Amino acid sequence: MEENLKEIANKIRINTVKEVYYAKSGHPGGSLSIADILAVLYFKEMKIDPKNPKDENRDRFVLSKGHCSPALYATLALKGFFSMDELKNFRNINSILQGHPDMKKIPGVDMSTGSLGQGLSAANGMAIAGKLDNKNYRVYAILGDGEIEEGQVWEAAMASARYKLDNLCIFIDNNNLQIDGSIDKIINPYPIDKKFESFGFYVIKINGNDTKEIEEALTKAKEVKGKPTAIIAKTIKGKGVSFMEDSVGWHGKAPNEEEYKIALKELGGEADE
Repeated sequence: MEENLKEIANKIRINTVKEVYYAKSGHPGGSLSIADILAVLYFKEMKIDPKNPKDENRDRFVLSKGHCSPALYATLALKGFFSMDELKNFRNINSILQGHPDMKKIPGVDMSTGSLGQGLSAANGMAIAGKLDNKNYRVYAILGDGEIEEGQVWEAAMASARYKLDNLCIFIDNNNLQIDGSIDKIINPYPIDKKFESFGFYVIKINGNDTKEIEEALTKAKEVKGKPTAIIAKTIKGKGVSFMEDSVGWHGKAPNEEEYKIALKELGGEADE
């Protein structure tokens, strides 16, 4: 399973690069950094059914950093929620796959996101609803490390702890870069782990580009009772493509044809006919 998850993560990366290239716009850096997390969640951890995307007993997922939709769309397509061919229409005016996820149009999307800082609040609502309805589903979310500069994140974090949401597990994609540069040079959120601990979360620190560590963290999170879990995932922005790795310039930029071919070659992918 471990090798299989790594292969799936690589396919997510290949298709992420393709989407952004087709659209000539998008956010490859932060999409590539979360591919391993999405692979484990969707292909190992979450109870979901592509044939019944609105199953009320399904696990929920919120991509709070909604601009990294290319990775989510690639994951959903690979899982079978919609055709892989749809990825070619990313950001097309007539496509369901816009720059930010739309829960009303895209099968498998549980929350429309894009305005940063709001995802944890929505995830809280889903988790509270699960408890009120005596459902045993779990709620997962991915937040960016730059995104946690938003005050609403911390208001929501207090609520997560207040309501003892042990059915909630969030990932902080700690790739250390945001649109303007290194996060510690903008509004320094470190130490991220201590902050979430002080807000009442059970905290796990991992290498977020290692599928085995992600699996182990998720197993541990399910054992936690009486409080939510925050997994601080140290990742590399642009992971898998040498010239994109740890480069702030690839936060929101599409590769040209030469860069596209190099990226696909490095990932072991092939351009579509």
